[in-house]
This record gives sequence, C-alpha cells and structure tokens, in this order.
Amino acid sequence: MPGIHGWLDRAKRGSAALGERRAQVQARRDAEDAADAETERAAEARRARPRTPDPSRAVPWGVRVAAEAGWRFLVLAATVWVLMRVIGAVRLVVLAFAVALLVTALLQPTVARLRRSGLSQGLATAVTAICGFVVLGLVGWFVVWQVLDNLDNLSGRLQEGIEELKRWLLNSPFHVTEQQISDVAKKLSDSIGTSSSEITSKGLQGVTVLVEALTGMLLAMFSTLFLLYDGKRIWQWTLKLVPAAARPGVAGAGPRAWRTLTAYVRGTMIVAMIDALFIGVGIYFLGVPLAVPIGVVIFLASFVPLVGAVASGALAVVVALVTQGVFTALMVLLLVLLVQQLEGHVLQPFILGRAVRVHPLAVVLAVATGATVAGIGGAVVAVPLVAVSNTVIGYLRAHAHDEDLEDPLADGSAAAPEPESPATPAAGAP
Repeated sequence: MPGIHGWLDRAKRGSAALGERRAQVQARRDAEDAADAETERAAEARRARPRTPDPSRAVPWGVRVAAEAGWRFLVLAATVWVLMRVIGAVRLVVLAFAVALLVTALLQPTVARLRRSGLSQGLATAVTAICGFVVLGLVGWFVVWQVLDNLDNLSGRLQEGIEELKRWLLNSPFHVTEQQISDVAKKLSDSIGTSSSEITSKGLQGVTVLVEALTGMLLAMFSTLFLLYDGKRIWQWTLKLVPAAARPGVAGAGPRAWRTLTAYVRGTMIVAMIDALFIGVGIYFLGVPLAVPIGVVIFLASFVPLVGAVASGALAVVVALVTQGVFTALMVLLLVLLVQQLEGHVLQPFILGRAVRVHPLAVVLAVATGATVAGIGGAVVAVPLVAVSNTVIGYLRAHAHDEDLEDPLADGSAAAPEPESPATPAAGAP
C-alpha cells in the first residue's frame, strides 16, 4: 500500500508541474499576443498619422538626373578652366613642346630607319636632327632672299596694279566714281597717320615677340633632340605617374596616339607640298611675282586645315589682282579652287586615311579655339590634338568594354544565384 500511495503522490506532483508549465506557456502566448497586438496598434497609429513626403521624391526624375549631370559638368568645367589658366601662364613652353612633338613625329621614322641600318641611337638622332634643322634653315633663308630680291620690283608692280584696279573700277558695272575712290584712299591715309603712335608701340612690342619666338624655337629644338634620343624612357617615366588601375589602358593608348600623330604630320606635310607645288607652279606661269615665297606660305599655311588654305589662296589672288589685273586674279582663284577640291576629295582621304580623319565642323571649331587661346601656334596644334584625342578616347572605350567582358563581377551579374540545372532537381521535388 505504501508503494501505491507513493506512486499516486508522484503522479499528482507531475500533473501539478505539467499544469504549471501549461499555464506558463499560455501566459507567454498571451503576453506575445498582447505584444503583437500592441505592435499592430502602434503600426496602425503610425500609418494613420499624416506622412511627411521625402523631398527627393518630390523632385521629378529628369530633374534629378539633370542635377547629377550638372554638378559633374561643373567640376569638369572648373578643371578645364584651371588647366587653361595654367597653359596660358606657360603658353610659350607648351607651344614649344607641342611643336617639338610634331617635329619629332615627322623625324622619328628617319631615326628608326637609320637605327635599322646599323647606326647608334645617338648618331642617328644627331644626323636626323642636323639634316632637319639645316633644311628648315635653308628654306627660311630662301624665302627671305626671294622676298628681298623681288621687293623693289613688287613695289613698282603694286603701284601699277593699284592704278589698273582703279581704272577697272571706274569702268566696271558697279558704278564706282572717282570721288568715292579718292575718299577711300583719303580715309586709309588718315587712319595710317593717326595710328602712327600705335604702329611705333607695336614695333616696340615686336622686339619682345621676336625674343619670345627665338626662345620658343630653342626650346622646341632641345625638346626635339631629347624626344628623338630618349623618347621611350620618357614615355615609361610618364606611365609611372598614371594610377596603377588605369596604367594598362594608357599604355595601350599611347602607341596608337603616337601612330596617329605621325600619320597626321607626314600626311599633312605631303598634302601641303603638293598644294604649294601646284599653286606655285601655276602662278609662276601666270606671271604673278613672288611665286616661290607665296608657294612657301601656302605650304606653311596648309598645316592649319581649311582656314590656312583659304587664307593662303586669298593672298595669292590678292597679289595677282594688284600686280597682273582682274583676269589673272580670276585664273589664280580658279587654280586655287581646283587644288583645294583635289586636296579635299582625293589627297586627304588617300594619304591621311580614316585613322586621322576629322569632321570639317570639328576642324573649324578646333582651329578657332586654338587660335583664340594661343594664336597661330594654337591653330596649328589644335587639329592634331583633336585627331589624337579621338584615337585615344576610342581605344579607351574599347579597352573598358573588353575589361567588362573579361570580368563578370564588374557589372554584378555573377552575384545573382545561378538557376538549378534541369538535370538535378531541387530538394523535395517529386
């Protein structure tokens, strides 16, 4: 009997403990339900309160995009402005180095050819530089000699041409009277007389300009020598200044930019020589004086595309007009137009090719910008700079696209889970 009573007591205690645990579990459930209800009531209260709209949500999407692009554009514009201010402060050095790059691009193939023939780097550089500078000096001396030799004859022909032009205007269908011609001549003489002080000051400033020009020429010569002799090491040192992440792209864009610059300079020189030869020979047979100096001016002006050709052609027409008359001037104008058409439609596409082709609008804008910023030197440098920039930007865009294809994590596409293979069904599938 005592065993039965002990078992009953344990059963009662177990039942009491089970009832307490059930009561505790129910109490916890009631507390959780009360907490959930309180949370739901708080959420309902928050939803019932009037919500303050997010200011960024109130701005239209197009305006937000325009603002994002706008402040980035302002940063780029400020960077360009600071860069232009720095270039303006050291414009002489920048132009001299730019000219040195153009001359180096012209002479570097000759250095490479001499190197392949067995000459050392220093000797090949010295021979190329000396021959190049001697040729440039002889051309300059020949032009000055031709101008001085024909100056007296030109002045007499000029007076005769002005008189002939005056007679032609009097007899022309434009109904120009002698009084109107005399008034124009008087105004010209008065303007020259009143601006004599300005002419004197400009002459004094010309001395400064001459000193700056000589300094720029010396800087360009020394820069050309060092670029021809040590160009590879200079380029490798420049690459070390580029961040490591961008270094492969820049290293690939550099040789392509140099090939574009070399092709542009050599092609432009060939086109300029053809223009100068055709126009110079043509005006020589037409009897226009100073045919050789005009041909040299046409050659030099052809390095400024479009604008230089128009200016040099106008110079030839004006000289023909005042020295040989209207008929010869019309013949010279026709010759210039024919040569320009030959250059634009045959020579430039064939010699320069597509690698350095720049749209005419881009050429005009680049020349105008370069002339505004740095005068004649800026106009000469502007177009090759645009051609090289076009090549570099195109290569860097293609390089970035290739890197995105090689690195699938770059656009986050590999971060998404891969779908299940049809051959291996998921767990729990029938």
